[in-house]
Amino acid sequence: MTEQEIKIKYRHYPSVDELPADEKLLCQEAEKALETSHSPYSKFRVGTAVKLKSGRIIYGSNQENVAYPSGLCAERVALFMAGSSYPGDDIVAMAITAHTDLFELKTPVTSCGACLQVMAEYEKKQGTPFSILFYSLGKDVIKAEGVKSLLPFMFYENGLEKR
Repeated sequence: MTEQEIKIKYRHYPSVDELPADEKLLCQEAEKALETSHSPYSKFRVGTAVKLKSGRIIYGSNQENVAYPSGLCAERVALFMAGSSYPGDDIVAMAITAHTDLFELKTPVTSCGACLQVMAEYEKKQGTPFSILFYSLGKDVIKAEGVKSLLPFMFYENGLEKR
């Protein structure tokens, strides 16, 4: 038996204003995506902005359904939109933010495991990692370079690829 240790690396910015201008703008774009959230059940709105290599911004917001779990997270909405509408236009970065009127969100909300796995698929597909920004509205930001630091045991099975 051996014991292993996994360390992750990320950056914490106490304020969105400390980010480089392009990343601050992407966080602001994620805020805009909150407006299209359909979250009448949880009242928990999530918005995502994905920046593509071409400079194009793709938006996603969570879409709930009374027949839970038929809804979809904001991250997957945006990633699937980018992949289906702009194949070959690599993802450079994505910003995720959330808001609810029910309580105060004091720290950035991070993505669920399913969304992280989809991020991993897109990184694998394009052959390069992308920046992930978790933004707490008007407050701090957590920045990770690539999903591997967030999901170290992501599922990759090369045997499933076409031969």
